[in-house]
Amino acid sequence: MAKDDYVPLFETRPFKGRILFRLFAASIFVGICFICIYRVRFLPEEGKVERWTWIGLFLAELWFSFYWFLTAVCRWDSVYRLPYKDRLSQRFDKELPGVDIFVCTADPLIEPPSLVINTVLSVMAYDYPPEKLSIYLSDDGGSDLTFYAMLEAATFSKQWLPFCKKFKVEPRSAEAYFRTAFEPREDPVKAREWLSVKKLYEDMKMRIETTTKLNRIPEDIRKQHKGFREWDFVSSKHDHQTILQILIDGRDPNAVDVEGRPLPTLVYLAREKRPQFHHHFKAGAMNALIRVSSRISNGPIILNVDCDMYSNNSESIKNSLCFFMDEEKGDEFAYVQYPQNFENLTKNELYGGSYRVIQKLEFPGLDANGGPCYIGSGCFHRREALCGKKYDKDCKVDWKRLHERKVKESASVLEETCKVLASCTFEQNTQWGKEMGLTYGCPVEDVITGLTIQCRGWKSIYLMPQREDFLGVSPTTLLQMLIQHKRWSEGHLQIFLSRYCSLLYGHKKIPLKLRLAYCPYNLWGANCLATLYYVAVPCLCLLRAISLFPKTSSLWVLPFAYVAFAHRAYSLGEFLWCGGTFQGWCNDQRMWMFKRTTSYFFGFFDTILKLLGYSKAAFVITAKIADDEVLKRYEQELIEFGATSPMFDILATLAMLNLFSSLGAIKKVILEADHSKVLDLFGLQILLCLLLVTINFPVYQALFFRKDNGRMPSSSVDGTLSTGFLTKTGSLKGALCWVPDDGHLILVCMCLKVLALVVDQLDYGDNICGAVLSIRFNEDILSVWNRNVSDHQAVMALRDSIKRHLKLPHSYVMEYKPHDASLRDNSSYRKAWLRG
Repeated sequence: MAKDDYVPLFETRPFKGRILFRLFAASIFVGICFICIYRVRFLPEEGKVERWTWIGLFLAELWFSFYWFLTAVCRWDSVYRLPYKDRLSQRFDKELPGVDIFVCTADPLIEPPSLVINTVLSVMAYDYPPEKLSIYLSDDGGSDLTFYAMLEAATFSKQWLPFCKKFKVEPRSAEAYFRTAFEPREDPVKAREWLSVKKLYEDMKMRIETTTKLNRIPEDIRKQHKGFREWDFVSSKHDHQTILQILIDGRDPNAVDVEGRPLPTLVYLAREKRPQFHHHFKAGAMNALIRVSSRISNGPIILNVDCDMYSNNSESIKNSLCFFMDEEKGDEFAYVQYPQNFENLTKNELYGGSYRVIQKLEFPGLDANGGPCYIGSGCFHRREALCGKKYDKDCKVDWKRLHERKVKESASVLEETCKVLASCTFEQNTQWGKEMGLTYGCPVEDVITGLTIQCRGWKSIYLMPQREDFLGVSPTTLLQMLIQHKRWSEGHLQIFLSRYCSLLYGHKKIPLKLRLAYCPYNLWGANCLATLYYVAVPCLCLLRAISLFPKTSSLWVLPFAYVAFAHRAYSLGEFLWCGGTFQGWCNDQRMWMFKRTTSYFFGFFDTILKLLGYSKAAFVITAKIADDEVLKRYEQELIEFGATSPMFDILATLAMLNLFSSLGAIKKVILEADHSKVLDLFGLQILLCLLLVTINFPVYQALFFRKDNGRMPSSSVDGTLSTGFLTKTGSLKGALCWVPDDGHLILVCMCLKVLALVVDQLDYGDNICGAVLSIRFNEDILSVWNRNVSDHQAVMALRDSIKRHLKLPHSYVMEYKPHDASLRDNSSYRKAWLRG
């Protein structure tokens, strides 16, 4: 095409509202500066505790300010892309390149075969010449159940693909389509065909699910395909030879659908695994697919999707090719990344799983500065870039040459010759996992891979069409979500602390703003320290009457109020603009805090342990299925706490700390003669505690009020929801314990009173150093800790004072036991020293 006749295949448009955001960001920056001035100017000169808590809070606020700056960099310039696939069809209709599609699965129990084949069917049915499509399934579970499901899908595709073209099906996942579509009653012939294909699908699904429940392949089915013989030599999913089967050979003239059109190539691969070799998780599977596909089809474009992320738009390939095949700029791009969307989100996004603000505002900002990071699924790659080639502006792609297949061997020959490419030993002493393919050594290998590609001179594209291109399955329980984010935050922090840190690795290779834009994600885990400090310390200081914020009557309160209110108000506006709801934003804020105090906390310390050599890398697969009871609660938007986890223990502990601190503050206001003085001195602190209590409301429900199986489990409550509220310094020496007999609610009321008692309202109050609420399966225990075990007079006086204050009868039995004895007996109340 002559340069004067050039018409681009895509358009780049700047986001609207950039000026408004920059003005807002400038105002926030001014507010942050005033806060810093206040912290330095009013640093307490007396009191060691007051001084250090003030410094700690200042450091937390500096961290939040730095992190806000990094997120502002992401959004400073944003663009969105508009492809013109009609122009693509006009210019390249006969020269479209081959596309290899990789689908990865790892466990048939967590990722059921029926789910996997729906993803496979959706990508087989793309609106693209089928002879130029090749679909590869990597089964890292090495399961004959998944292989059987692929055989069923290969047979069903002969009906499904022409059906999709005839009825213009969207989406082209059979499960998703038949779940929402209605038969075309206006045309009896079409209605019969529609019902016939639906029945074929339902019968196939039933056969697959029945076989999966039996956990074995019936003998009559095993005899129908030679591939099942491979499992005669499989020891386990961690110890087996390479299994490679070409289920549909697209070059075979007999591989056609019911209307005589060619079918795409379909390949099943379970790479070799041996216990003595590291298999590098998903990155290793992807690299094996790259090598195997290079011998079978060698498509210059590669799409990879997770097995639960089906295609929701049959035009995705053509949209992506508008960037790769643009005559002027196309040779610059290494990959086109699509957002990850989820079909099973509740109306108000209970676990904040939409990532709508990140995907609609932050990623377009990365795109404006050199391209988004690679996020592991829904991404179209240029094969040569993925295989390690550096960008060369003088190298132009000849698409006419690339669109022709040159492989001549038969399918059976290819099956045998390609097995060595997926063997455990093939990568030894090669650049695979280093300079070629996906990079090894990190739980988020996709992000490192994208960064290394960009550092080789390539750019990337973020494409966000109106119709969501890929739909997956979001976690349906809180624990699944927290574990998933632990793995992500851990992997990102490992990147930041490794030689692949974008600030260092990308120096002089990618723009500074892109290097900075990677940091908010790489520093997810580091957020835990500042967040935990801000959640816990101001509440504890409130109990000790230590003020950490300006008086509400002072002008210095204005920058704190403005930064807090304006930042959250702008966040709400962004969320609503991106299509969310107010309740969805509230849920998102709650999950933001839950993740920072649990997932990121464990991810941060696991990373430190790995750096010190005390822990090894592991890959946790997020479950894609849940039982009916859990799903029902999820649809009702009830948070699922029905599992034992240290993450829940942390959430419960912090929630109780916030609750007790808030009630203690309310008590101060009520009992203090000058109410306005207390509110003036502690107004912001009290407001912070009340806000945290509001955020933690579902935790209180799970602890005390819910009766379903989604409540906090008794074992978890018994083990670590024993929450101590230490209000004075000193070592614990002994405890007075008693067991209320009227259930949790009375217990809580009593514990709240005890909290008031701890704050200098008992005889020998200076001898008290804490209260402990311990919720057990059969009984609940409330303890008050004192400091001096040898002062029997003080212990007796303390006992009588508690009974008098709580209006307990004089005959009510309380027990006393030293702390050392409790540790030896592993019990706080058995074998008590004193009773009465």
